[in-house]
Amino acid sequence: KDGMLSGPAVSLYERLIDSSVHINQPMDLVASGGISTMDDLCVLRSIGCSGAIIGKALYEGKISMKDLSHFSLENHAE
Repeated sequence: KDGMLSGPAVSLYERLIDSSVHINQPMDLVASGGISTMDDLCVLRSIGCSGAIIGKALYEGKISMKDLSHFSLENHAE
């Protein structure tokens, strides 16, 4: 899905994170591929992803630096 802007593989990431917690080896998972909206980032954060690669979404203007700045500030406030 990398570079396709077709939505992240949320169910896969969720299963990986849940599995790592289940075996008592939590992981920091960085999502990559398909991310095209701030809503995608919110969902990824809510399931426990520690980061996301959003190169094409930035390049194509789907996500703005202003939106990222607000998202980052909100994330640190939690």
